[in-house]
Amino acid sequence: MDTIFALATVPGKSGVAVIRVSGPQAFDSCTEFGFDAPTARKTALRRLVHSALGFLDEALVLTFEDGASFTGEPVVEFHVHGSIAIINSVLDCLESLPGFRPAVAGEFTRRALNNGRLDLTQVEALADLIDSETEMQRKQALKGFTGRLREQSETWRGDLIHALSLLEATIDFADEEVPVDVSDDVERLVRTVIQTMDCEIEGFGIAERVRTGFEVAIVGPPNAGKSTLLNALAGRDAAITSEIAGTTRDVIEVRMDLDSVPVTFLDTAGLRETDDAIETIGIQRALDRAHAADLRVFLKGDGNFGDLVPLNHDIVVEGKADLRGDGKGVSGVTGAGVQNLIEEVKTYLLERATSAGLVSHERQKTVLVEGRRSLLKALDFARSGPERYDLASEELRAAIITLERLVGRVDVEDVLDKVFLSFCIGK
Repeated sequence: MDTIFALATVPGKSGVAVIRVSGPQAFDSCTEFGFDAPTARKTALRRLVHSALGFLDEALVLTFEDGASFTGEPVVEFHVHGSIAIINSVLDCLESLPGFRPAVAGEFTRRALNNGRLDLTQVEALADLIDSETEMQRKQALKGFTGRLREQSETWRGDLIHALSLLEATIDFADEEVPVDVSDDVERLVRTVIQTMDCEIEGFGIAERVRTGFEVAIVGPPNAGKSTLLNALAGRDAAITSEIAGTTRDVIEVRMDLDSVPVTFLDTAGLRETDDAIETIGIQRALDRAHAADLRVFLKGDGNFGDLVPLNHDIVVEGKADLRGDGKGVSGVTGAGVQNLIEEVKTYLLERATSAGLVSHERQKTVLVEGRRSLLKALDFARSGPERYDLASEELRAAIITLERLVGRVDVEDVLDKVFLSFCIGK
C-alpha cells in the first residue's frame, strides 16, 4: 500500500499547519528531512532540512506506530508554521519520495475503516461531526462517533444469533430428546429486536433533521411582513422588502443557530390568486416547501392562507404589529414580538428533538428496514412449526448479514465512494 500524505488543517495562511503522513514508509519521511523518527507517540522539535532545498522550517514532529494511530498504520505528523510557502515546500519534498503520493478525499478515514479502527457508522458520524454547526448537531454526531449505533447493532446481532442457535439445535437434533418447540423463545428474542429497531426507524426523521437542520416556513398573504420578519430574524437584509405585492418570487433561506437548534427559516411568496405566471410558480414553491417544513409561522394580513391550513403545532400570529398599535403580533420593523416568536419556535423544535434516534442517515434506515422485513418473515416461519424452522433460520441469517452491512463489515463497496466524497483531503 502506498504511503499517503496531505495537509490536515485548513488550506491557506495560518499560525500552525499540520501535514499528516500515513503508510508503511511514513517514518522514512523524517529521514528525508535529515533526522531519525522520534520515539512513537512522542513529540520532538526538529529542523526540517532538505538535501536540495536546504533549511525549510523548525517543526514539531509527532509519530504513531503501526496499530496506534487514527488510520491503524504508521503515522507521522509535521506541525509546521502555517506559511503557504513552507507547506508547499514540505508537500513537494514528500511527493518526490518513492512510494509516496498525495491522499485523496477521505483516504485517511477509509484506511481507518479498512484497518478496523472505525466502523461505517462511525465514519458517517465523523463526517457529521466535522460538518456540525450547533451544539445539538455536535452531541448527536458524537453519539455515532463513539460507537453507540454499533453497540446497539451488536446487541441485536447477539439476540438473533441466540434465536438462530435455538432453531438450528432443533433442526440438527430433531430425532433426539431435545425440545422441538422453541417458537416462544425465538419469538421473544426476535420481537425484542424488532421493537428496538422500530424505535430507531421512527426516530430517524428527527435525527436526520438535527443533522441537516429543521425548516421553519414563514407563510401568509402578500405584504403581511414575511420578508421583513425574515430580515429581523437574520439580522441582515436577506430578502428584498417592498410595499408592492408579490415582490418575493422564490423561497429565500436563512440558516440560524437557535441556542443549539439548527434552523433554516424560509421566506415564501405571498399566498394569493394571480395571473402572473412567474408569481404562480413562486406560490407553488411556497406551498411545496411549507408542506414539507417542520413548522409553519402563519402571518396574518390583508388576505388569507388559501388552501394551506395551520396544523395544531403551527404558529399563527398577526404581522406588522408596528402598524396595529395594540401591542399584539410581531413586527420585523420594530422587533416587537420577535423574541417571543423565537422562543415558541425553539421550544417546539427542542421538544421534537428529544425523540431523535441513533439512526440519522438514509442508508442506515434502509438497512434496518430491510433487516426488519427478514425478521418478520422469520417470525411467520417459526410460528408455523418445526417443519419450517429451516426457512426461519435462513431469514434470521439474512437479518444478521444485514446488520453486518450496517457497520460496514460486508457488502458496502457500493456506498463507500459516496460516503468518503464528503470528507476533505486531509481526513
